Amino acid sequence: MIETNLIKMYAESFRDNWELSALTDYGADNTFTFGDVARQIARFHILFDYLGISQGDKIALAGKDSAHWGIAYMSVITYGAVIVPILQDFHPNDILHIINHSESSFLFVTDKIWDSFDADMPENVKTVLSLKDFSCLKCNEGKKYKDLVSYVDNKFTERYPNGFSREDVNYPEISNDEVVEINYTSGTTGFSKGVMLTANNLAGNVTYAQTLDLMFRGDEELCFLPLAHAYSCAFNLLVPMAVGAHVYILGKAPTPKTLLQAFADVRPNLIITVPLILEKIYKKMILPQLGKRTMKLALSVPYLENLIYAQICKKLTDAMGGRFCEVIVGGAPMNQEVTDFLYKIKFPVTIGYGMTECAPLISYSNHTVFDPLSCGHILKGIMDVRIDNPDETNGVGEIQVRGENVMKGYYKNEEATNAVFTDDGWLRTGDLGAIDNEKRIFIRGRSKTMILSSNGQNIYPEELEAKLNNMPFILESLVIEREGKLVALVYPDYEQADSMGISHEDIPLLMEHNCTEINKQLAVYERIARIELYPTEFEKTPKKSIKRYLYTRF
Repeated sequence: MIETNLIKMYAESFRDNWELSALTDYGADNTFTFGDVARQIARFHILFDYLGISQGDKIALAGKDSAHWGIAYMSVITYGAVIVPILQDFHPNDILHIINHSESSFLFVTDKIWDSFDADMPENVKTVLSLKDFSCLKCNEGKKYKDLVSYVDNKFTERYPNGFSREDVNYPEISNDEVVEINYTSGTTGFSKGVMLTANNLAGNVTYAQTLDLMFRGDEELCFLPLAHAYSCAFNLLVPMAVGAHVYILGKAPTPKTLLQAFADVRPNLIITVPLILEKIYKKMILPQLGKRTMKLALSVPYLENLIYAQICKKLTDAMGGRFCEVIVGGAPMNQEVTDFLYKIKFPVTIGYGMTECAPLISYSNHTVFDPLSCGHILKGIMDVRIDNPDETNGVGEIQVRGENVMKGYYKNEEATNAVFTDDGWLRTGDLGAIDNEKRIFIRGRSKTMILSSNGQNIYPEELEAKLNNMPFILESLVIEREGKLVALVYPDYEQADSMGISHEDIPLLMEHNCTEINKQLAVYERIARIELYPTEFEKTPKKSIKRYLYTRF
């Protein structure tokens, strides 16, 4: 059990950081101080009590990221209710499914999602508030919106006649044993599993992050990943709110143009991102420069090589605000070529490893000691990791974990819970990897995606796809097995072809060339038989990982 109580930690933070900025919607003039957040939380607690919401009741939160999203989240967990964050990218029917499955009785939602429900309304939800302005979209039976507002106003004045001050921040006793969040890994019926996270799970992540000396009181951060995802929620909301940092919430699609402008404006002290962002920068901005004949010649000279790499590192650092101490990558595996290059130019990047079921962190290393082939050291004192049934030659087996961050189980799904835990209590991650003597984790792929060749060799399609995605005119790829042979489904980079005046009719020939070239880099047993063009981009999860199961029978 983590010694620090999660809810008491936030009460102390609100009091200690009262006048500091906490949350801002980027591009809008609406900064909330920690005092403002605490004051709004107090109002919501009055409302929850008036509506008969009890500790342990579920409250759903569905909508795009905003300062109001963060306030709603903090209001729920500090009351003792259970927050159910839902990714706005889920289909409206899937959002409804999660609301109903979680038995949520209260809903915070964006107007757009609420309007999409049409005639279908959540079964158990009695009150719905808009995330835009906290106005009531659906009021509790027998109550009117103006009555709710009037009651909260009067009760707030009665309870705090001299105004709400830092001394008034006082939350109920909530044990770290209690479930405070249910995070659904998918929206689709039949696939969705509600991960029950305790206050201890969240405290394990937050208190560990506080020991890393990466985020400090008064620091500024830019949140551009969905807060409903465990990775972003932990390090773009929960940690900043605990240490007194100021979070700017982008609230729009993180296109390269939008992000670069936001980086320049905010100049964040720490950057939390997913691989896709850095991979796009590398492929679109850096790789074309490295491919020029003059650049190749210059890089062949040792002194010039170091100078050029230092200049590239500085330009990339400046483009991302120039003030950050580190870029932490998580949520999905990063292309190895990109990782190796950033490591070579001494860009301060590191890659962590986790999963929703661990709220999310399992391993991490500071960029100064980061091994580019690993995903960091196991969290010392927080998590234990073992490799199940390791291969005799390379030590690769399923990664299994236990510790403070591991979930309680899946909500209302005993079968899935039993399946994901071993008989002796270890969580099966479904990832294949190895551990070295320094307790670093090296991931090879997913156990469900590993392909066994005819001669017994293990093939990890993710590794082949990483190589394919760096080849000309390939935007994304998926390697599957057909009749004992490896086939690469490829969605071409038509934009690149157009910019070079290449006809779309010539792309199949270019792919044949790519197939020949990549096979020169591969062992005989993992060579690709052919590349097939796929007509659209592949469907992805909110973490931007391809939904492989949709294409295995293509």
